[in-house]
Amino acid sequence: LSMCSKLCYAIGGAPNQVAGSAASFFLQIYLLDIAHITPFHASLVLFIGKASGAVTDPVAGFFISKSRWTKIGRLMPWVLACTPFTIVSYFFMWYLPPFVSGRVAWYLTFHCLFQALTTLFQVPYSALTMFLSTDQRERDSATAYRMTMEVLGTLIGAALQGQIVASAHVSPHCPVNPLVNTTDSWHDTASVPDPSDPLSHQVIYMIAAGVIAGVYLLGIIVLFLGVKERDDPYALNSDRAIPFCKGLALTMKHGPYVKLTASFLLISTAVQLEQGNLVLFCTHAAGLRNHFQYLVVTLLVSAALSIPFWQKFLQRFGKKCAACGISWMIPFAVMLVTIPNLILAYFVAFISGLSIAASLLLPWSMLPDVVDNFRLQNPHGKGHETIFYSSYVFFTKMSAGIGLGISAAGLEFAGYKPGICRQSDNVILTLKLLIGAVPAILILLGLFILLFYPITEESRKETKLALEELR
Repeated sequence: LSMCSKLCYAIGGAPNQVAGSAASFFLQIYLLDIAHITPFHASLVLFIGKASGAVTDPVAGFFISKSRWTKIGRLMPWVLACTPFTIVSYFFMWYLPPFVSGRVAWYLTFHCLFQALTTLFQVPYSALTMFLSTDQRERDSATAYRMTMEVLGTLIGAALQGQIVASAHVSPHCPVNPLVNTTDSWHDTASVPDPSDPLSHQVIYMIAAGVIAGVYLLGIIVLFLGVKERDDPYALNSDRAIPFCKGLALTMKHGPYVKLTASFLLISTAVQLEQGNLVLFCTHAAGLRNHFQYLVVTLLVSAALSIPFWQKFLQRFGKKCAACGISWMIPFAVMLVTIPNLILAYFVAFISGLSIAASLLLPWSMLPDVVDNFRLQNPHGKGHETIFYSSYVFFTKMSAGIGLGISAAGLEFAGYKPGICRQSDNVILTLKLLIGAVPAILILLGLFILLFYPITEESRKETKLALEELR
């Protein structure tokens, strides 16, 4: 693979991360403090939206596995067809409708559409890794390029959204550090700008949505012009595509896949909880209301810069060994919760970025090894790649949706009130648990399961040689 092909492939995945990052970091606080819907309804929007995307994964895998080869490939037409609809649904997901009674239904509808359409993009795009090259090192390299650009996309999305909408969450009526002052004179003061302001929150969020929609379009054009999809290099003319339901049953019985998926659905849920609640934690629990956008940028810059390091690390020491880096965020997140200091917050953001980079790179680098292992055990079937990728995305999305839904419901139970300068002690305690204790437990459980993952560096080499013989 040429560097240009790897780069174009990587750029193609960035827009999905740009939009997803903006939603992960800011959608919850947007629904609570801008749209003024209750935490319970916000939890419904977040959970059902993620669940709709998760349910779409096996459906997308089913139809994609039955797709015929075209002049531009079997997967590329799906990527191109869903892009315009994804852009439209994303734009209206940030629109503040003039009516109040139907806002929950509005956001639920467009969040579900956006999640479902991004799935129709993500499944064929991620499965495309298997059709770029037959060489494991080339695929790992392409995955590293992809994850670097996706983390940069996450950075761009969070930075653009954070810088554009920051003024919608800062009010001159709120003190810089509300944890110090607890007088009732400002306790219930609204923290959002006056809607009569010409640059009110509605206009600000629509500008951000328009900018990110433009990035979406640019990335897809680069992907289409710079990447050539290849047909299955191992399939014989006599081989038949595995029926989707049979293939799904086989993947659920494949030991390496089950262990990999179980491990990283817990880890990805922990990362989603960190992302979804970081802005709320900085705003309401850590007294860092004016710094949250810079903390988000620090975290993501650290993640983007460390992807090449983790790629070199896993090549030298192995992929299971590289997983230890995911645990680095645990002690520092606990320190931030117990000692909400500004300098410590930036240090925690930097270390968390290193851990998040490892958690993003490793599953997508290990999944092709699982597919190769399955191919070796089922040599006369084809079309199983999209089944693996769609079901993996299904489980991680469903777990993330459950996690975000529970976190928003926890804020409702704790008594979260939209638009005030200082939340109650119960809300602050809940945010600390969602940032510190809960992600730590999920990460430790995920790493424990990963200890039983059977594919080692030696078995990868044996599989590679066996597949070369098969080819």
